[in-house]
Amino acid sequence: MKYKIYTLFFFFSIIINAQNKQKQDADAIKKMCGCYDVTYNFAETFNYSKDLLYKPSENKFTKGLEWAGLIIDEDDKISLQHILQVGNPAEPMVVKHWRQDWLFENRTFYMFNTENRWTYKKKKKVEVKGQWTQKVYQVDDSPRYEGSGSWVHVDGKSYWENTTPAPLPRREYTKRSDYNLTMRSNRQEITDYGWVHDQDNKKIIREAGKEDFVIAEEKGYNTYVKVDDSLCEVASKWWKDYNDKWAIVRSKWDEVYERNKNLRLEDKVNNKLLYEHLFDDSIKEEIEINSVIESFVKKP
Repeated sequence: MKYKIYTLFFFFSIIINAQNKQKQDADAIKKMCGCYDVTYNFAETFNYSKDLLYKPSENKFTKGLEWAGLIIDEDDKISLQHILQVGNPAEPMVVKHWRQDWLFENRTFYMFNTENRWTYKKKKKVEVKGQWTQKVYQVDDSPRYEGSGSWVHVDGKSYWENTTPAPLPRREYTKRSDYNLTMRSNRQEITDYGWVHDQDNKKIIREAGKEDFVIAEEKGYNTYVKVDDSLCEVASKWWKDYNDKWAIVRSKWDEVYERNKNLRLEDKVNNKLLYEHLFDDSIKEEIEINSVIESFVKKP
């Protein structure tokens, strides 16, 4: 009898500890919400190119205000929408930026594989036990990159790490054609002043039938310093005004992702990028939005 009681107590303790850990993880993720003074720093570090005329990318440093709003807050899913606020503080310009979804013990993934293609993959339960998947989306809510990992809370730190393939960053793909995939090692750490997105990236040439070749490595260090939410009031109001439209966009993309098969997207339709179509204020009805997104999804 005592053995049965001890066994029940042991398993009950495991369940309670897992629930407490999941809540601690979720609290860390939600600490990325709010208004931030952001700095973006990128520098190419090592060069492995066989081209003697190879020119490394210039160092990149930019700043701006960014508002991150909590749009979904559930036990197993947390979604944050980022909005940039740049330019003259008296008349700032607002730009819809990236979105990050966090899914607990998620098993389905779309892994980038060059040429605007994402390979569908389903992992086993044991592979993602206790982990959170971060799914990062483009400004038009199309896929960018995603990966799974465990949040770590130790020595007063809370951080999450993962390495995953991704498209070229926007700052590169209009300037570089000598590589076609970025292998991103991401670390997101909550700090006493906000949070940090620390990156160690590899610039890769991927060709069918050949081993990936790394032409260069890059360091990224983006700091998010928390400031008063009132400084992002314009961005926050913009999102309230446009939230309904982008909820329709997300819903359509969810329907595409739930097809659970490899995905390939057109670069342009009618000579316009997807975000150019969706950023058009005249495109606002569900039937129009769905039609635009579907036009970019290449048929198998």
